[in-house]
Amino acid sequence: MTVLTGSAPKVAQLDTRFPAGPPTPLDELIASVSTQPEDGRLRVGDERIGDFLAAFARRLLTPAVARRFPELGSLGFFLRRNEIARVASRLQEGPEGALVFPRGLVFHVPPANVDTIFVYSWALAALAGNHNIVRVSQRAGGAALAVLDALNDCLADAHPAVAQTQRMVTYGHEDAVTERLSAECDLRVVWGGDRSVTEVRRFPLRPSARDLTFPDRSSFAALSVAAWLAADGPARRAAVEGFANDAYWFDQGACASPRAVFLVGDAADSSVVRREFLALLADVVAARGWGVDPAMAVQQQVGSYGMAADGDATRIEFSDNAFVSLDLTGPEAAPRRWLGAGTFPFATLASLDELVPVIRRQDQTLSYFGFDRSELVDFAAALGGRGLDRIVPFGSALSFSRVWDGYDLPAEFRRLVTVA
Repeated sequence: MTVLTGSAPKVAQLDTRFPAGPPTPLDELIASVSTQPEDGRLRVGDERIGDFLAAFARRLLTPAVARRFPELGSLGFFLRRNEIARVASRLQEGPEGALVFPRGLVFHVPPANVDTIFVYSWALAALAGNHNIVRVSQRAGGAALAVLDALNDCLADAHPAVAQTQRMVTYGHEDAVTERLSAECDLRVVWGGDRSVTEVRRFPLRPSARDLTFPDRSSFAALSVAAWLAADGPARRAAVEGFANDAYWFDQGACASPRAVFLVGDAADSSVVRREFLALLADVVAARGWGVDPAMAVQQQVGSYGMAADGDATRIEFSDNAFVSLDLTGPEAAPRRWLGAGTFPFATLASLDELVPVIRRQDQTLSYFGFDRSELVDFAAALGGRGLDRIVPFGSALSFSRVWDGYDLPAEFRRLVTVA
């Protein structure tokens, strides 16, 4: 981005990533993206957007893209045409006959460490008929760049309204840009943790606008000892492969990635189950080539020995170049901070009930293996909504859904008008 120098420094231009093009002056960007399409304003569930998202999903699901970035396969599946049609249908139905309309201009501030999360919220906001400006991090990785390439490739066959109403831009830590975009938007969506939310909230919104924020969250995994012992080899391997996806995509840095594993059941059997589980995990990680690089290995040691120094872990075991396992002093010692990719503290519980007093409001996802629905419903009821927004099987922790962090996201991106 170019900045004019002088007595009153002023942002001149933003790097436009989608639609790809030359740098754009901030005023021009806001004016152009706010203009209504010539053939009619966007509507909730707009077919022009839906067709574009479906084409984009097909591009992500091509073998060449899916092999390079497996996480984009999940994104493509989320945006497949049938799912888009279902979401659009729900969006168009207002409660008790209310009319539904887009909120207006949505400004998205996604995180850098999970560099495809912005696509989910942007896609739902666009499908709800909103005009969008997304700030893409300057540190965006290969998956985000592949997303931008796919989006731009799909524009050739898209309705012109898509390019006119949707923008993805890159700029540095220029407060003036964030302040201006915040003042212009009707809804601001902020991902990335407590610090990011607090920083962005320094910039006021117009009185009629609101924030949708996603602060720091932490997640865990629970494995039924009895169910593991009763499962056959293929079922165990499938569970471990799902757990590996949850943990190793995004280097265990996603809010839904498990930070600790709770073995639920007989204490004597749990040590056997843990050894079998970790042996399978080592095999899966090796088969996928997910070794830990030297910098991450240092982070693993810093995080692991730090837990021991704090009195939260009693034993640390390093497994070649794949992962580190720790013995927690108890479930209450489960870490909520990131310890490094492939760092797995373990604790044994007699039942899920022992987790109830441990869970906090910041805890987001519990991924599980071997529990039936009634057990999980009773557990959620015992929590009473004060923690955990999602309880999902191994392999689904990172599967985005329209309900996220307790929000019905499509509903957040629309306005309701009642006529009595």
